[in-house]
Amino acid sequence: MRPLIFNLLFLLIAIILPAAAQNWTAGGGRGMRTVQDEYLKWIRHMGSFKHSLFQNTKNKFKPCLTLKVSKNAKNGGFRSLQKAVNSLPIINRCRVRIHVAAGIYREKVEIPATMSYIWVEGEGAEKTIIEWGDTADHMGENGRPMGTFASATFAVNSPFFIATNITFKNKARLPPSGALGKQAVAFRISGDAAAFISCRFIGAQDTLYDHMGRHYFKDCYIEGSVDFVFGDGLSIYDSCHLHAITNSYGALTAQKRNSMLEETGFSFLHCKVSGSGALYLGRAWGSFSRVVFAYTFMDKIITPTGWYNWGDKNRELTVFYGQYRCSGPGADYGGRVSWSRELTQSEANPFLSLDFINAKQWLPNYHTHLSHKPH
Repeated sequence: MRPLIFNLLFLLIAIILPAAAQNWTAGGGRGMRTVQDEYLKWIRHMGSFKHSLFQNTKNKFKPCLTLKVSKNAKNGGFRSLQKAVNSLPIINRCRVRIHVAAGIYREKVEIPATMSYIWVEGEGAEKTIIEWGDTADHMGENGRPMGTFASATFAVNSPFFIATNITFKNKARLPPSGALGKQAVAFRISGDAAAFISCRFIGAQDTLYDHMGRHYFKDCYIEGSVDFVFGDGLSIYDSCHLHAITNSYGALTAQKRNSMLEETGFSFLHCKVSGSGALYLGRAWGSFSRVVFAYTFMDKIITPTGWYNWGDKNRELTVFYGQYRCSGPGADYGGRVSWSRELTQSEANPFLSLDFINAKQWLPNYHTHLSHKPH
C-alpha cells in the first residue's frame, strides 16, 4: 500500500505543479513569479540525486528496457519520442534506452523530474534530429509569453540522463541584433549527472541551457549566436566544437554563478571555436560567473578583449575567467580585459580533470558503457 500511495503522490505532484505554473490569476505578475519560482525549486530538489529517491544510488548503464521510436510504422515502436517517454512509469528506477531511428521528429519533448536513467540514442547526429521552433515571446497555453525556460525543444528535469548520436534543434530564425524575446532554446538540462556524447545542439540565441546540475559533454557540436551556452551548471565540454552564426556581436557563454559558495562553472577542454561575427568568450550573467578555456583552438572571430562584464563593473571584481594553453588567432591574451586571467598550471589544474564535476561518483569509466558511434 505504501509504495502505491508514494507513487500516486508523486504523480499528482508531477501533474499539479506544471498545471499550476500555467494558471496565473488576473492578479498578475507576483503570483506568476511565486508559482514559477516554487516550480523551479521543486525541479531542483527532485532532479538532484541527493534527493531521497536517488540518494546513495549509483548511476546505472545497463538497460533494463529498450524502446524504439521510428517515423516508419513498419519498424514498430512509437512514432513520437514524447509518447515513448510517456509510456514509462513516472518514477523510473532503471536505465531505459530509447532508440530513435533516423529521421526528423518535429516535436517538443520533456522528461519529468522523477523519471531518471533515460538514455536517448540516435542513429547518428546528422541523421536523427529532434526539432521545434519556439521562442521566448511565443504565447503559451496561458496566453502569456512562454519565456526562455519553456522555449526548449527538448527539456530534461531528471538525474542520470544520457544522450548519444542525436541532434536537438530549435529552428527559430537568427534574430536581428538587439531583438527582444527571441531566446530559442534547443536543449535544457536541469537534472544532475547527465552525459552527452556525440550530440549536436543547433540554434541561435540561447541554444544550450545548461541550467543546473553536473554535466559532461563529449565530442559535441554546439551552434548559436548570443549566449549559446548559458546557465548555472557545473559542466565540462570535452573536445566539442562551438560554432558562431552571428553577423554582429555575440557571446559563447553566459554563466550564472551568483555566489562564491556556488560550486558551478563551465570548463572547455580541447575544444574548437569557429564561425562568423565578433564573439566574446563569455558574458557575466552571474556576479561570480566562472568559465575557463584550456587547450582550445580559437579562430579570429574572438574579440581581443575576450570577456564582457554585463554592464556592471562590480562583476569585474568577482568573476573568474581564464585561458590556459589555448591556440589560434583568437587566443592571443595580449588584448584581454585586465580582470581575466592567463592561468598558470596550478590555477588551471582544478578545471582540467573530471574531478571538476565529481565524475567518479556518477560517470565511472563511461567509455566502457556508452558507444560514441551510432549503431
